[in-house]
Amino acid sequence: SAAVKAYIARAHTTMPAGVRIAVWRDDSEIYRDRIDLLMRNARLGLILVLIVLGLFLEARLAFWVTMGIPISFLGSILLMPVLGVSFNMISLFAFIITLGMVVDDAIVVGENVYHLRQQGVSPMRAAILGARQVGVPVTFSILTTVAAFLPLFFVPGFSGKIFRVIPAVVVSVLVISLVESLFVLPAHLGHMRHARGVGVLGYVNRQQQKVSRLLEWFITRVYGPSLNVFLHWRYAVVAAGIATLIASVGAVAGGRVEFAFLPRVESDVISANAALPFGAPIARTREVQRKLVEAAKKVLAKHGGDRIKRGLIASVGSASERGGARGGAADSGGHLASAQVFLVPSDERDVGGQQIAKEWREAVGKIEGVDTLTFTYSNGPSGGQPVDIELTHPDMDVLETAAAELANRLASFAGVKDIDDGFAAGKPQVDLKLRSEGASLGMTASDLGRQLRAAFYGIEALRQQRGRDEVRVMVRLPLAQRASEHELERMIVRGPGGQEIPLATAADMLRGKAYTQVRRVDGKRSVSVNADVVPGVTSADKVNAELKDKIMPDLMARHAGLGWGFGGERRERTESLSALGRGYLVAMLLIFALLAIPFRSYVQPIVVMSAIPFGIVGAVIGHLAMGIELSIISMMGIVALSGVVVNDSLVLVDAANRRRSEGASHFSAIHWAGGRRFRPIMLTSLTTFLGLAPMIFETSVQARFLIPMAVSLGYGILF
Repeated sequence: SAAVKAYIARAHTTMPAGVRIAVWRDDSEIYRDRIDLLMRNARLGLILVLIVLGLFLEARLAFWVTMGIPISFLGSILLMPVLGVSFNMISLFAFIITLGMVVDDAIVVGENVYHLRQQGVSPMRAAILGARQVGVPVTFSILTTVAAFLPLFFVPGFSGKIFRVIPAVVVSVLVISLVESLFVLPAHLGHMRHARGVGVLGYVNRQQQKVSRLLEWFITRVYGPSLNVFLHWRYAVVAAGIATLIASVGAVAGGRVEFAFLPRVESDVISANAALPFGAPIARTREVQRKLVEAAKKVLAKHGGDRIKRGLIASVGSASERGGARGGAADSGGHLASAQVFLVPSDERDVGGQQIAKEWREAVGKIEGVDTLTFTYSNGPSGGQPVDIELTHPDMDVLETAAAELANRLASFAGVKDIDDGFAAGKPQVDLKLRSEGASLGMTASDLGRQLRAAFYGIEALRQQRGRDEVRVMVRLPLAQRASEHELERMIVRGPGGQEIPLATAADMLRGKAYTQVRRVDGKRSVSVNADVVPGVTSADKVNAELKDKIMPDLMARHAGLGWGFGGERRERTESLSALGRGYLVAMLLIFALLAIPFRSYVQPIVVMSAIPFGIVGAVIGHLAMGIELSIISMMGIVALSGVVVNDSLVLVDAANRRRSEGASHFSAIHWAGGRRFRPIMLTSLTTFLGLAPMIFETSVQARFLIPMAVSLGYGILF
């Protein structure tokens, strides 16, 4: 970007008068903003994790536990080229996800060593014994987390290509953190002397001991007695938990928490694209373009004019979604007009891109004679239009009628916009149908086609080699006999026996229009009717449900042989969620198998995994509290969460089992384990949440794409 801008500065001195170069769009600005956003969140998350560890663990112990973060990150960076991962928005977000997780195993090991040191065990002995005692649960807690992230590798479609970066980074970081916590951390702790009570470190240690004693008081006086009550009324506690689970499922099923396939990220570029009927005079297209530009200027002036605008570009001949005049254009022609407004970054203006697009649409109003008029304001990945119905039928006329009817029905929905019936009339054409006079001479439709092609396009008479080039000589009618439609009516065609007959006598000439594109599904003609929805007014789920239950059955009853199916975002969503669901089941079986190994039981893994549904409850509560929709990204967060939430239960049940093996009763064993593991469980949960907290509460529109996953993981682990 800097090199291009430097070139522009030099080039302007040599440009002819009236000609200049302008930067229309610079993606490096978006990249810089997003990287700055993620690095800021990473720094804040790291500071929060450090503060929590420093409060509840001895200062030097907290330092060595925290050292696991840079060591694991650097190790993962070494593996990134092997895994085919670059530094980008998604991979940096993956590092933020692991920020709180990566210290979980180190906290369990470090806290256990710290506990043994407090009991008077020597530093080296405490390090070896402490690491050995929790080595099995720590190893299997990392393996269950890795197992939960594996399904994200196998999500198909557009979203899958983007998000498989996350498990690649997370798995590599966690595996390296496991090695670091079991081998490197104990080595440091084994050589760590008791903190001296002098200097700054002594002061910090004394303050930390106060917090530690306060926590011990809380565990003994508040948590312990409460746990007694909960264990005594365990059936009521289980019933309350199930009721909470049912309520959260009901909130999603009842639409209280809505679902959107991918969250929309507002762009700084707002586009308006108009398509007139094919063959429309270019003067009419320019008129439509002027109307788009005038309406845009009017809306911009209302919100500050040049203060919020960086540029405005308009063109005739292409409809573009992004980039410059022809950036990303899939079609071209004199019937297409587009206008784009480039706004200043979102933090420098008071109005959002969605609001500008809405007011621009209202200012333009309905333009007579325009086939489609669409406004786009979102940026980032998209699986297609929220409402997209694919119709199939052997007869094109039936298909066109059905598509028009469906588009009209969609227009009656509140909050449905940018409706496209999928048909665009193409160039005028003449269709020839063989008459009985022509057929009686033995002529066929193929004969007519070949003679017309030879007359107007030409037929190859000779092919010559000239050096390395091949020259074809084509024979066709003189230009004067190909210049008007009248010449077609006067044309003479020849039958198989050499008989000559006027084309007008041999065939009927029917005027029609060519289709701009022909699509087929399973050999049948197909057309897509699609539309967008206005967020807050309606949702794609509601519209698609109405289409499936009421409109499509009625349409199929009136048009025999009509087939239909969902396309666009709905199809992408179904494929992605199905793959994620299958991967989730495999991950659950893998987690169960992994847990069965250390427990040597088929029942205890189920007890440990009972935490998973309540992680999902936390994710739903988080989305409700933050006022954001569930999305495919939220679902990925929930899948990954399932491996994280079992870690605390695993550590708790492992401690209870050890107590049971010493001869304690069930009740006293679980009560002792609750108190003994309270600190590491609280710390691992808090560090995971606080590592993600800056991202969860981020207000930047650039972060909207990533926030749902952070919410699922953060609130899920907290609950």
